[in-house]
Amino acid sequence: MTLGSRADRRVVLLDRDGVLNVDRSESVTSIAELEVAPGALEGATLLRDDGFALVVVSNQACVGRGQLSLADLSTINEELNRRLDNSIAAFLICAHAPDEGCACRKPAPGLLDEAQRAWGFAPASTWLVGDDDRDVEAAVRGGCRPALVRTGKGVETARHWPEVPVFDDLGDFARWRHTDPG
Repeated sequence: MTLGSRADRRVVLLDRDGVLNVDRSESVTSIAELEVAPGALEGATLLRDDGFALVVVSNQACVGRGQLSLADLSTINEELNRRLDNSIAAFLICAHAPDEGCACRKPAPGLLDEAQRAWGFAPASTWLVGDDDRDVEAAVRGGCRPALVRTGKGVETARHWPEVPVFDDLGDFARWRHTDPG
């Protein structure tokens, strides 16, 4: 995909668990546990075909807790991308455990800052699609536009953020962006 100059790059930031794959209470630690979330394939493909670079920004504390190696996480992410028709441009991961106090674990905006440096997008016109309070908080702290999907934890999270647009799933968000590119 040709992205154009840094000034006009269009990016959508995506949480992984609950948005692209079915969220599991014990984390996805193997390909056998990986299940694409409803609407994720349709949404990722439509956004990609509309010229967006899709950048995943995801907390993966299972690595910091020793449940999964970075290599195994990379294999799972590669398989997820394959199942999403290779629509994902990059996976930016916080592999720290929650108690490590890093700057990259959402709701801190570190992953968003890293994405912005790498992809050169304007945060104020960039959406972060998530399903959890920390996704919305990270978007706000990073100067991006938050959106929620009802997959994963999105139904409960939407109750805390009445001002944030809510979509059934990533496909619903992508169809909306396709018809309302503002």
